[in-house]
Amino acid sequence: QVQLVESGGGLVQAGDSLRLSCVASGGSMYTMGWFRQAPGKEREFVSAISWNGGSIDYADSVKGRFTISRGYLNNALYLQMTSLKPEDTALYYCAATAGRRLQRTYEADYWGQGTQVTVSS
Repeated sequence: QVQLVESGGGLVQAGDSLRLSCVASGGSMYTMGWFRQAPGKEREFVSAISWNGGSIDYADSVKGRFTISRGYLNNALYLQMTSLKPEDTALYYCAATAGRRLQRTYEADYWGQGTQVTVSS
């Protein structure tokens, strides 16, 4: 049984930085990642990292601005976001899967409750 809890969201201005955290309990040998969902839109892939950190993927929209990482001692997942844009505004979800890939919403086995990120212009 895996439980995910996100934190770190908030209201910032365009160009600012923000760091999201996700604490996992019940297991750590999973591929983990971040998805986001803006009002009126479908949930979309942001980034993912394999259980050992050997494989990392980013959506084209965030590549070069966001950095995903894991804290293995505390079963934590992080998303360092820089150069934030108003289009980054969304509810950000932490996700995990026992599978090898995590790029589509249906591939996730577990979800966090989400943390809101709002970027003003």
